[in-house]
This record gives sequence, C-alpha cells and structure tokens, in this order.
Amino acid sequence: MIVVEGDVDEVPEIRAAADLIVCISELKLDDGRVPAFTSGDWVTGIASTFTVNGTVNPTLRIRPGEVQRWRLVAATAFTALRLHLTGTTEPPVMAQIAQDGITFPAPVTRDEVNLAMGNRADILVRAEQPGRYELRAAGVPGPLMTIDVAGPPANPPMELPASLPPGRPFLDEGDLSGPGADREIVFHADPAVFPGPFPNAFRVLGSHPTPAADPAGDLTRDPAYGLFDPGHTNHTLRLGTVERWTVRTDETMPEHNHPFHLHTNSVLLTHRNGRRLDPPVWHDTIGLTGGRPGESATFLVAFEDFTGHTIAHCHQLHHEELGMMQTVHYTDGEEAPP
Repeated sequence: MIVVEGDVDEVPEIRAAADLIVCISELKLDDGRVPAFTSGDWVTGIASTFTVNGTVNPTLRIRPGEVQRWRLVAATAFTALRLHLTGTTEPPVMAQIAQDGITFPAPVTRDEVNLAMGNRADILVRAEQPGRYELRAAGVPGPLMTIDVAGPPANPPMELPASLPPGRPFLDEGDLSGPGADREIVFHADPAVFPGPFPNAFRVLGSHPTPAADPAGDLTRDPAYGLFDPGHTNHTLRLGTVERWTVRTDETMPEHNHPFHLHTNSVLLTHRNGRRLDPPVWHDTIGLTGGRPGESATFLVAFEDFTGHTIAHCHQLHHEELGMMQTVHYTDGEEAPP
C-alpha cells in the first residue's frame, strides 16, 4: 500500500492512535492452487478466500479505551464488502474520517462501512468493552479478522476528534460548464452473445457508447455495441470544466455489482438513487448494485491537471476484462466534447 500523509495526520487524537493498514484481498483457490481462468463460471463456481494483510482471519489486539486508525483497502476483484463489527457485547465504535483518500469534514459514526472493489476508507476504531469481536462482511462466510480487546485499559481513555481539517473543497451545480455538461453511464449485460467460454457481453451504454457493428440490427446481440474498443474515444473532456454524470446499472439481481471508476479525477457524489447527500462525499470508485430498479449515482467532477488518454470502467475485474470499459481523452485544447 502507498500511504499519503497530510494535515489530518497531525490532529492530536489521530496522531496518538496506532496507524494500521487493513488490506482485504480476495483469492480464487482450488486445492491450494489458482485454477486457470477458462470460463465465466470460474468466478461463481469457485468460492473466494479472503485475507487481511495476506493472512486468513488474523487476530488484531487493542486495549479497552484505545483508539486505532484502520486504513481499510478493498483489494477485492469480484466482491463488494459491507463491513461491520460483531461480538458478544457492544462492539468497538467505528468512526469514518476519509473516503478514497479524501478527508471528511468531521468523523461519521458507522454501523457498517461499504466498500466496493477498489474503495478505501479510513476509520477510527475505539474499543470499549473487553472481549473478542470479529470484522465481518455481509454475505461472506466466516470472519475477515478477529479483534481481541484485552490488556490494561488506556488511562485516560483515548478520544475521537470532534472535527477535522478542511478536506477537498466541494463543487456545486453552479460550477457546471454550460448546458451540455451532463452525461449518463449505464452498465448493462446481455447473456449468450458470443460462442465459447465467455458468452456474455458486458456493455457501457448511455452517453457515447462504442458504436455497434450493425446499427440497424439487434443491439442486444451486437458484438461491438457498448464494448471496449481501444481505437475508439468515448468521452473527450476539456481541462478546466465541470460536468455532472449520472451512473446507473439496469441489472435486476441485487448481488450484481458494477462499481464505476474514472481514472485521474476524483468525483463528488451528490445523489444516491435520486436522493441528495448532505454533505456530499468525494470518491474515486462508486459501487452500484442491481435490483428493481438498480442503483444510480450522480456526481460532479472537475477535470484538472493532466491531459491524455485514460479509461472509465467497471471495477469488477471479470466485467471490465470482458468489455465494460471506455476510453476517455482529457484535452486542454478548444476541441468541443462530443
């Protein structure tokens, strides 16, 4: 892990806390080996093994009254994590202070920390009662990590900070660069499009999808429509502008997750499923689960600092490798976005 430090590290309550990386990884193992990735059934047919910092269910020790800072990393390829602490008595308090490397205005107490594949979150964990507790993720059998609260209590008990240094300034709708500053991204999968072991088409539709091979034909069976084409630029984005993107999935099954990731620029999540967040939250990856309807997210993004070609894609490894990806071109010229 690469740790980037800043003014939040100098907050007295945070500086006093033990600073721990909690990197949750996901392995596909069959009899101790990584099997060949030969079909789409490889993902669902082989149970995942989860590790924390390379160990299956390690034990972390913390004293009663102690505060620790956990830098959570969802280094998972296929599974989103809804993290929570459990135990026989009241579990330790979790207070989130940052998302994807950007500090919150103030700590936010959480019963559950949601991490899509690739998300990071900094949390302060304060142990109250001695005992053994577990870090678990909804839908994942077994604990990810065991927490042993024992030893001489911290005297005096450690405190959580009441406020944090100003993080990245928020954007608002008044920053939008004109009436053409809205885009839509739709994650969509069509089954049984291709012959062979990977039959499904994982498409990115909405604004500026990759063109179809046969625009007059059945787009649900088209072998190119909405699929990644390294020779095609889907979005041309001009530095110094601000846009509003709405990203959604039309998957009907809740367990299907399509995390959206835009390279280079963080995005300010302002709405979840049409409901405004107060305050908004900076992200670089946003998880979207399926359902009836599937989830949607609206964010503001300012294009800054770097020009050149990069990508926007689904952060579920299987999906993006099979086409759920687009090319983005950041430009500092006067070329108008498509």
